[in-house]
Amino acid sequence: MTAEQRYEYYYEDVDSVDPNSESPIENKEKNSEEPNEERNIRYRRTEARSGSVMQIILISILAAIILGSVIYSLDRRNTMYNKVASLNKELNSVEAENVRLQSELDSEVSAKNVEDYAVNVLKMQQLDDSQMKYIKIQTGDVVTIPKQDEGFTAKIKNFFDNCVEYFRG
Repeated sequence: MTAEQRYEYYYEDVDSVDPNSESPIENKEKNSEEPNEERNIRYRRTEARSGSVMQIILISILAAIILGSVIYSLDRRNTMYNKVASLNKELNSVEAENVRLQSELDSEVSAKNVEDYAVNVLKMQQLDDSQMKYIKIQTGDVVTIPKQDEGFTAKIKNFFDNCVEYFRG
C-alpha cells in the first residue's frame, strides 16, 4: 500500500439495512431469523488528500512552538521566583545585622560609657561644687534698638538739608 492510498473498512451490524432487500422491515425479519450469520466486512480504497500531510506537519510544528514557549515562560517565572526568594533571604539577614549593630551602637553611646571613656581614656575629672561659679544677669523690660544706617538717598537728602541750613545762617 502506498502513502497516497488508504483503505476504509465498514462493518455491517445485524440491524443494518441490506441494500438488495425490498424494504427495511423484510431485512429486519431476515436478520432476526438468522442471528448466527457472520457480519459482512467491506472495504474500499480511498486516495489521501494532498494537503493533509502538510497540515499535520504544520500543526505539529505550531504545537511544538507553543509548548516550547510555555516551558520557556515557566522557566523564566521560576528563575525570577528563585531570585526574589534569595534577595528576600539576603534582605532578612541584612535587617538582622542592622538590628544587631543598632543595639551595639546604643549600648556604646550610653551616658555611663561616655563618662567612663572621658575619665579613663581622656583623663578628665568631674567638676565639684567649688569649681562652679554662678553669675546673675539682670534683664530689663526696656528694649533698645540701635540706630540704623541710612540709605544712600537719605544721606544725599541730609547733605542738601545741611547745606541749606549753613547758607541760611
